[in-house]
Amino acid sequence: MPSPLALPAALGHEPTDKRIAILREVGSCGSISQAARTVGVSYKAAWQAIDTLTNLAGTVLVARAVGGAGGGGAALTAAGHELLAAADAMARARGEVLSRWQAAPHAGPALARLAVRTSMRNQLPCVVQRLERLGQIVRVHLALSERAASAPADLVSRVTRESAELLGLRIGLPVQALCKATAVRVERARAKEPAGESADEPRQAGGFSLAAKAVRVRRGASGDEVSAELEAGLQMVGFAPPASGLRSGNRIALILEENAVVLALAEA
Repeated sequence: MPSPLALPAALGHEPTDKRIAILREVGSCGSISQAARTVGVSYKAAWQAIDTLTNLAGTVLVARAVGGAGGGGAALTAAGHELLAAADAMARARGEVLSRWQAAPHAGPALARLAVRTSMRNQLPCVVQRLERLGQIVRVHLALSERAASAPADLVSRVTRESAELLGLRIGLPVQALCKATAVRVERARAKEPAGESADEPRQAGGFSLAAKAVRVRRGASGDEVSAELEAGLQMVGFAPPASGLRSGNRIALILEENAVVLALAEA
């Protein structure tokens, strides 16, 4: 007997990428390659989207026929059709809620960002500043605020080409940068120079440093948990070694790897 459809898991991030659009096109044209062309992603990215949705839904969404006179094809299962119907209903309900708050200067963006639920404590609103393609990897340069394209990036996230396609990443796109607090290493700022380099001038290969000020320090045997305020006014949490000696008001550097930064989109 087929597994039950896990709608909340499959649709929890529906507004954030092109997965549902790909599924919809497969149902419409019966071809994964045609769905990929219509949505504007690679064939590999389309399969990644279907695989991810299938994992989240907990049941098969697309049945693929291999070979035959027509060269094979794909069709949605009953669960696939059910998922699309639920996605449409959620989109209508979400649009109605957001439209009522659209005139409020802060409530609308806040509601959209809150749609992303995650255990990651560090969630920073950013803007894509530059896309650097390195083979199968894309380095996404991010600014914590709207700035000139020539300004150094604040953060960098490494994603696959397929993930960049599915998220529709482009210059100027608002995104959320997420990272676990345990992935952020806190050090005392070095004397006689800024507390950290920009993301375009990494402290070490694959990593970067952000200038910040400690606002709270919680001692612990496994490490000192440091709540910090970035120069842009945003808040982050990281960990320093045990008995670090850091106190509120100290200038610090928050150091993390590009691979630790996850990107998410919120519905506009």
